[in-house]
Amino acid sequence: MTTLHPVRPAAPPGAELLASVLAGTAEEEQPVTHVHSVPVRESAVLPWPAWVAPALRSRLEDRGVPAPYRHQVEAAQLARDGRHVVVATGTASGKSLAYQLPALTRLAEDPRACVLYLAPTKALARDQLASVAALADPSVRPAAYDGDTPAEERDWVRRHSRWIVTNPDMLHRGILPAHQRWSSTLRRVAYVVIDECHAYRGVFGSHVGHVLRRLRRICRRYGAEPVFVLASATVADPATAATRLVGSPVEAVTADGSPRPGATFALWEPPLTERTGEHGAPLRRSAAADAAGLLADLVERGARTLAFVRSRRSAESVAEQARRLLHDRGRDDLVRRVDSYRGGYLPEERRELERWLSSGDLLGVATTNALELGIDIAGLDAVVLAGYPGTLASLWQQAGRAGRAQKESLVVFVARDDPLDHYLAHHPRAVFGRPIEATVTDPANPYVLGPQLCCAAAELPLTPADLPDFGGPVAEAQLEELVAAGSLRRRPAGWYWAGRGRPDVDIRGSGGEPVSIIETGTGRLLGTVDGGAAHATVHQGALYVHRGETFVVDEFDVADACAVVHADDPEWTTVARDVTDLSIVAVERTRPLGAVTAHTGVVDVTNRVVAYQRRRLGSGEVLAEFPLDLPPRQLRTRAVWWTLGDRAVERAEVDDVELPGALHAAEHAAIGILPLLATCDRWDLGGLSTALHPDTGTATIFVYDGHPGGAGFSERGFAVLRRWLQATRATVASCECESGCPSCVQSPKCGNGNDPLDKAGAVRVLDVVLDELATAEGMPGADRGRAERDRGEHEGSERDGTERDVAAGARSGAPDSGPGDADDEVEDDIVF
Repeated sequence: MTTLHPVRPAAPPGAELLASVLAGTAEEEQPVTHVHSVPVRESAVLPWPAWVAPALRSRLEDRGVPAPYRHQVEAAQLARDGRHVVVATGTASGKSLAYQLPALTRLAEDPRACVLYLAPTKALARDQLASVAALADPSVRPAAYDGDTPAEERDWVRRHSRWIVTNPDMLHRGILPAHQRWSSTLRRVAYVVIDECHAYRGVFGSHVGHVLRRLRRICRRYGAEPVFVLASATVADPATAATRLVGSPVEAVTADGSPRPGATFALWEPPLTERTGEHGAPLRRSAAADAAGLLADLVERGARTLAFVRSRRSAESVAEQARRLLHDRGRDDLVRRVDSYRGGYLPEERRELERWLSSGDLLGVATTNALELGIDIAGLDAVVLAGYPGTLASLWQQAGRAGRAQKESLVVFVARDDPLDHYLAHHPRAVFGRPIEATVTDPANPYVLGPQLCCAAAELPLTPADLPDFGGPVAEAQLEELVAAGSLRRRPAGWYWAGRGRPDVDIRGSGGEPVSIIETGTGRLLGTVDGGAAHATVHQGALYVHRGETFVVDEFDVADACAVVHADDPEWTTVARDVTDLSIVAVERTRPLGAVTAHTGVVDVTNRVVAYQRRRLGSGEVLAEFPLDLPPRQLRTRAVWWTLGDRAVERAEVDDVELPGALHAAEHAAIGILPLLATCDRWDLGGLSTALHPDTGTATIFVYDGHPGGAGFSERGFAVLRRWLQATRATVASCECESGCPSCVQSPKCGNGNDPLDKAGAVRVLDVVLDELATAEGMPGADRGRAERDRGEHEGSERDGTERDVAAGARSGAPDSGPGDADDEVEDDIVF
């Protein structure tokens, strides 16, 4: 692509853009369910701190920063005073300056000091590298040390750079294990910057927390006590989350002093179509199709637009659909100004796309969340979100990419066909009137703590003095288990790594050894699939999609972690069928609620893929089913579950035939809604429902974390049970379908083929649970539960995901134990 030298008419403000896009839409096809006006925010500035280096202040003023915002000064002063600090303010609020001021001033004062900067994505890292290079004294020599850094440059970075830009993966695998080679750098680290720290959540965040503890320990070994400065999107209780991540007290700065232009924020739900899916359920027009149409419409109106999608394949597809629409409208002059951006591109391709986007050569880009935390793009007019990104923090982070030109922007959230998106489209207060969720991590998870203690011991023998950083008594108990297992050796001086080489620990918790996908005949390596997802996605006979090409799996070798495929283009797709057994290992907390009881604790989940179906493309019609002989997989994790006694079942007015489907439907919807309240993605969860569970002796619904040892998500569900089930009930009851569809109770990952499901029975079951909850919490009034659920349904009367797989009616169920699939993946853009 050559430089386009665009001549771009100024896009109208957000409200006018929306009205223009909707012009001519028939009333019955009106997709917008609510329009919210994000108010203008005025700036609050303070004088430059006296300690800021004069040369740095001069460079900032030359770049158009006459005075810092209040939050920048407050955070910078805390860091200057030697206190760990997190600045948690909105997108484009200038968080970078909060750490650049104290860090660059320190580097100017001490020619030996250095800074370690950690970013969750390469786009963000490279953008910040350029920003620092423009501000820093030449002696700082900022440089990147990541998977894209050529081998011949890495030694130079280690020896000469005083501002090293890297990521947690490289810190974990490349720097800390080789700390002796890095000793001259690590003893001089004055500041550690952790940018966009809200991205570190769940199992990955728990691992990163221990990587940072290992970093603090190694720095201390060389005589350094660096100050940690964290930057975060707006999250609940950022001080607590940052303290848990770093392992040391962190203070928070949350009052945003930056100006913000207003925005028009529309909730958009594609209409139902005449098409039907499983069991005749009506299907909506796809969010990807509507996002592509919006992208084309906005580009045609001169609006610089980002369209965030949920998978790499969708990024390519949405961009191509938008280009086709523009071509069909006779706007070939705009076709080349629409492109896609995602992880998996070559580094030089990503850099080129970033330049074109920043310069305005590109008007529209369909992107994964690789650009959520990415480059500083000035002057974007609009953002389209094709599906809920998993957390409100991410939603506002993506929405905030527009509006940097001090002009009202447009944000459109396009709901996908699943319970959570449907709920949000019809309950604006869940988006605009609710606090951002807290970041969930669990550093005490034994499946995280144990491997991290092994890594720490391999770097330096662990001593009793080190244990408080890693959890104290919890770490000591874990060490005893590691010694008993032969992983560590106990000596008078401490605990020593007993293995050969270095511990091989996957901090992203992908679920086992990756399975290689190899093309038969050529031997070409096409890609890899996470071990946890392989049984359901690359079993013999599975259809595998790679960069738009389709392949059929000829052989899946479990022992060698290899799948052999051949190119094919059949008129069908495949869906795995599996069964699950769940047994309760330990009940940790119990909450009696009359005829209903809620629990949280440890469970063992045994899953086995037993068959797969071929389904016709488009209609979903089942063409055939084939048995599979794959070994079972076991997962010990944490769960929340609630039991319904005989009285509760009787009150729900569901008989023995209806009960399995009612529980199954309630479970699907509950798992689809939990990401609204916990910082997880729907693929982080699994579930099971049964009319009679042997461990509880009664009807039970389980929701569990889909990661070994748990990730804190189900425990969050236990803590907010009433709010969670209120939203679940409102979603099911308000859906306009008759008997259940993907917007309410159907799951695309259900191993039981979404059978049986009873939508009406699910509403009655949830009514009873909410009534019992309200009674237990002492709500006044005769019909406490009805008042609660009415509030849940109508809290946004101005019109204001799905789970992995489930079982119902028997003890066996079907969760898909792999975190994500080809159509719904989390983009990280980090290649070690």
